Amino acid sequence: MLQTRYIDRCFQPDNLSWKGVMDALVAGHLLPRAIVTDSVLEHGRNRLLNRSAWIDGLGYAVKSVTVFPDNTTREHSLPSVQGMCTVFDEFTGQASVIIDSELLTYWKTAADSVLGAKLLGPSEPEHLVIIGAGQVARSLIEAYTALFPSIEIVTICARRIQSAELLMQIMAVEKQHVRFALKASTDPADVVPFGDIVATATTSETPVLQGSWLKAGAHVDLVGAYTISMREADDLTLQRGALYVDSRDTTVNHNGELVIPLASGAIQPDGILGDLYDLIAGRPRVIEQSRSSDQITVFKNGGGAHLDLMVAHHLMLMWFDAQNA
Repeated sequence: MLQTRYIDRCFQPDNLSWKGVMDALVAGHLLPRAIVTDSVLEHGRNRLLNRSAWIDGLGYAVKSVTVFPDNTTREHSLPSVQGMCTVFDEFTGQASVIIDSELLTYWKTAADSVLGAKLLGPSEPEHLVIIGAGQVARSLIEAYTALFPSIEIVTICARRIQSAELLMQIMAVEKQHVRFALKASTDPADVVPFGDIVATATTSETPVLQGSWLKAGAHVDLVGAYTISMREADDLTLQRGALYVDSRDTTVNHNGELVIPLASGAIQPDGILGDLYDLIAGRPRVIEQSRSSDQITVFKNGGGAHLDLMVAHHLMLMWFDAQNA
């Protein structure tokens, strides 16, 4: 009988790196395309998300996550997002590992975004603008600055200046030798025009990013919208940019970021030029979309369970190595 292992959020071996996680995503996309299913159960502002995937060569994964926005305002503050991911053996169907979703999502989400930027964005960006100041924003800053050493300025833009400043303080304490300047803002219209990379990590249901703010050659990373009613970018953002997604199967009919502008006719289905499978495999149609220095690119990070499975498999191998060391 296979013993189910549990990997909690405290698992942080010294050799766990953003490059290693990104490489695991690249390797996973060289396997046959994943089969995925998603479901969302809503009750008021609260949501239960269930995401499942199977990849030939990696097995099965189910990630269940609750999103309770009011948790942070409770007397004893709780995380607004909580959950677990279970990986099942490919041949026996037995549960091989359970991973805390906070750990898994932290590494998976940002690595997904940076992989998109590596494939589509400027090779040496200097200014990163993050709209949002939560846990995802924190992971994005870590991943982008680790994998793009050219970044000299990171601007955190949030509705409340206190939120942006708090994240700045956290980053300064954790990264005592920060090699980039940290700035805070509450006005995206003021800071987005300077961004070589602009990443949105909010829970907004209406656009927080306008295409008219973007400078030529900018790369846009849309992370936050995860339901059919949510979106972070306006129509012009999608119209100005060469548009890609991490997976067609988990975004096109699932995220308001695409569902809403597709329904209105603001963008057309063939305007979605490709996904990570296409980009990594070098599909001809994707390669033909050559990038000029002034081409805006847009990447929708949908974060499907297939990505969780790829990263979970990487973490599981690292866990076994740590146990055998």
